[in-house]
Amino acid sequence: MKTADSLIIDRRFNGPPDSGNGGYSCGMLARFIDGPAVVRLRIPPPLDALMQVRKTVDGVGLFHQQELVASAKAAIVDIDIPVPPDFAGAEAASLRYRGFDAHFYPACFVCGPEREHSDGLRVFAGLVGDNKGPQRMVAGTWVPDDSLLDTSGKVAPEYIWSVLDCPGAYSFPEPANGTILLGELAVSIKGPVSAAEKCVVIGWEIGQAGRKHFTGTALFGESGGCCAVAHATWFEVPLSS
Repeated sequence: MKTADSLIIDRRFNGPPDSGNGGYSCGMLARFIDGPAVVRLRIPPPLDALMQVRKTVDGVGLFHQQELVASAKAAIVDIDIPVPPDFAGAEAASLRYRGFDAHFYPACFVCGPEREHSDGLRVFAGLVGDNKGPQRMVAGTWVPDDSLLDTSGKVAPEYIWSVLDCPGAYSFPEPANGTILLGELAVSIKGPVSAAEKCVVIGWEIGQAGRKHFTGTALFGESGGCCAVAHATWFEVPLSS
């Protein structure tokens, strides 16, 4: 829920059990920025908590009880986008989704297999083909329902940000010790998405620096055109003992 200067991340939109899904949370804050935006998460976004949105020198900040949760500003998202598989190819790739075998957050709003249809987004990005080419790619399908539409009759931007989140985390091998959390997400929405549209989502790794992973994701509509593209930074996080 968003008001003029505040927002609440409803519990439905969790990633980890007690914090907001990164893509959804970033997308909600990005509503306060015109055009493409980049959002940096400072702490896990709390659920069901009133948070204040305040102007900053270069954008906006999201605060919970005076603590900075996230910051957002205008951005340019300029990355090379690989050629995606078609819908049938993405369906086949989704069968190889590693989250079916083991998942740190199986109730995640975006990629959690425990979520029911019309509750979670159920985007299951698995490896495309044999991945013997120069770039490892994952892909999945997404068919948005009517509950995700805004007043314009198209899919609301925060859900587009959401589907551009999790597939990036599956584009590189899972760390041997620990989990992966989103640190920053930059998104450019290029065109509208309709309810019941057969969409393809892809993710690919761009680079790595120590515990940081840099990924791209893209959303394609039923016509095959790119509707949105994102660049993300992920962090390997050790599990608490």
